[in-house]
Amino acid sequence: MKFRFKKVGFVFIQKVIVIFLVFSLGVILGAKYRVEEFIPFFDLENKKINFSLVNASQPSEYKDVNFAQFWEVWSILEKDYLDNKKLNPQKMVQGAIGGMTSALGDPYTMYLPPADDKRAAESLAGSFYGVGIELGYIKNTIAVVAPLKGMPAETAGVKAGDLILHVKDESKNLDEDTTGWTLNDAVDKIRGKKGSKVLLTLFRPDENNQSFDLEVKRDEIVIPSVELSFIERDGKQVAHLVLSRFGDRTKDEWDEAVEKILQKQKELAGILLDLRNNPGGYFEGSIDVASDFIDNDVVVSQEGKYFSQDYRSEGEARLKNLPLLVLVNRGSASASEIVAGALRDDLGAKLIGENTFGKGTVQDRRELADGGGLHVTVAKWILPKGSWIHETGIKPDIEVKDDAATEADEVIERAMQEL
Repeated sequence: MKFRFKKVGFVFIQKVIVIFLVFSLGVILGAKYRVEEFIPFFDLENKKINFSLVNASQPSEYKDVNFAQFWEVWSILEKDYLDNKKLNPQKMVQGAIGGMTSALGDPYTMYLPPADDKRAAESLAGSFYGVGIELGYIKNTIAVVAPLKGMPAETAGVKAGDLILHVKDESKNLDEDTTGWTLNDAVDKIRGKKGSKVLLTLFRPDENNQSFDLEVKRDEIVIPSVELSFIERDGKQVAHLVLSRFGDRTKDEWDEAVEKILQKQKELAGILLDLRNNPGGYFEGSIDVASDFIDNDVVVSQEGKYFSQDYRSEGEARLKNLPLLVLVNRGSASASEIVAGALRDDLGAKLIGENTFGKGTVQDRRELADGGGLHVTVAKWILPKGSWIHETGIKPDIEVKDDAATEADEVIERAMQEL
């Protein structure tokens, strides 16, 4: 009986410990991964802040916050603003939330309304439904910078330099000139469901100076994040491995490229890992990529409000035996800087190009009830030798700037000489 009492007591204590550990782990991981947050929303009918969103509750320290000035401004706009059509309550609330995040003075902590958040997610996913064109402006008119190879727009006959004057889409009840459109307007209105059709009125200067219509059937547009080519120069063959983002498809595309490199490993003089204009993406992707070069060492460390952690390389470091140079420029940011910095610190790999952007913080994306997204800075990351490169970037070992006025790529030319 005595033994049984001790055993039950031990089980009880064990359960208490497990419950405590699970609760503590939830608090720690929640700072980075939870979706349901204590985010207030505005009750438009009663004109007050409502903290009852999802499982949220109003933090006690904010119960006495006075929102009288907010509603004073709201009432003035509602009463006196000239154009009533522009008084969209939901957009005004979203604007207020955007102002709240911007008040922190951190450009990477931001609120994205549903449409913008969806666009950002599609960018990381590397796929969406549309016609496949890069958009820009020519003389203040929406224009085709380039049709994506093999995509519907190119197949239909759209060419680089075409001006887009008018867009018609019966499925969207859309029949508008593009005058005054922003690039986001153009993206939202030209994209659409797979299989749907959009009629573009184009103007091509070399086509008798007359506009013409092209109907394009939308399809899935896939933008690769990894591209591999082999450069031959002076009897040397080099793998040119371009990594343009760290998104949903990057891991599979990267593995496919690595396998092709390994098949030609004996013929290669080295690898040019091209991280130019790579704005970053998923933090985990930087660990995956660095792990194919770094064998069992720290890639990066994170220092957060609730946690600090070293992230080590994983796997077999499949490319560790090949000479490596890393190409960077001012468009190399965040996750791409983690990779470049880790390869420099751990392997002594040379960086060639321009000073990198300088983004040394980690953001966590929280999904909100309105379909929008809140990006919150949760940590800063530190390179293996202890440097924090936020706002300063990483200085290359060999400084070379690509001259856009020439056909040659001066950075690659210099890298080939180095190999």
